[in-house]
Amino acid sequence: MSDQTKTVPSSNPTVVDDPYKRLEITRNPNGSLTRNPNRFPNTSATPDPDPTVPVLSKDVTINQTTHTWARVFLPRQKPLDTNKFPLIVYYHAGGFIHCSAASTIFHVFCSNMALELQAIVVSVDYRLAPEHRLPAAYDDAIEALLWIKTTQEEWLTQYANFTTCFVMGSSSGANIAYHAGIRVAEEADGLRPWKIRGLILHQPFFGGSVKVESELRLVNDPVLPPGVGDLMWELALPIGADRDHEYCNPTTTKGTNLTEKLAAVGWKVLVTGCDGDPLIDRQVELVKSMEEKGVKVVSHFRMGDHHGVDFMQPDKANALFLVLKDFIASATSVTINANVE
Repeated sequence: MSDQTKTVPSSNPTVVDDPYKRLEITRNPNGSLTRNPNRFPNTSATPDPDPTVPVLSKDVTINQTTHTWARVFLPRQKPLDTNKFPLIVYYHAGGFIHCSAASTIFHVFCSNMALELQAIVVSVDYRLAPEHRLPAAYDDAIEALLWIKTTQEEWLTQYANFTTCFVMGSSSGANIAYHAGIRVAEEADGLRPWKIRGLILHQPFFGGSVKVESELRLVNDPVLPPGVGDLMWELALPIGADRDHEYCNPTTTKGTNLTEKLAAVGWKVLVTGCDGDPLIDRQVELVKSMEEKGVKVVSHFRMGDHHGVDFMQPDKANALFLVLKDFIASATSVTINANVE
């Protein structure tokens, strides 16, 4: 991977057979989508402590009007040294247009993450595009954070350590986590008494009006070819917005000005990715941009693999959880040391 990302004009053709067919969607005359209901199967929550599952889960309503909710994951075995777990607020992937917190791939991922990290995970279900274009998902993300602050949900009030909280997302969910983090950073005191220690951006989904080298190199990627990403952004961005809108491209002037807000609050940021992902160059550039703005950012980029590999291969997920465990420990210890000084 070169030190400087190479780009070419966006007029270069993107090779993809049919992105609608790849995504198993049909666009309706009113702008909504018909989605294949069998593409992403769902798993029910397991709130009953009787089944022998290592992690319990339950669904809770956030907003009855917008029909948003969250699935809370609680490790059955309580921590030995304290009765409180770190809290991870998680936003699922799906290109802004697919999936929910009940999707089996994310239920399994969050359950395993709660177990391996010994943390409470709140997996947020947000409104999907194009029926609800951005910033609707960002609004839902913020509302979920504010709900956590005020909720009397027993699993959170009894077992969550609200001074050790992390905001995380995967792919498009990492994009949501990033923009939600920026909004919260603008008014960092708004969530007191609970404190965000860092952001975890797992294979974040960003783009731009000019294709980058990894997008060209992996133009026929079987998992997330750039042509499919193009359609996702077309469906998700506000009508009339181009691909250099700050929602999509955080390295534009307006985008980097937003990044400064993360530096101001001093949170640590973790960005993960792999060089078999067409998005890798976008992710590397995001890290560089944050470094230039003074954000405390660390990255973990692997050789090979592909977008979403951690949802498909348990060994890859376990390796990721080790990275997350180290990051959470370092972000927490940095804050404790700072408070001592």
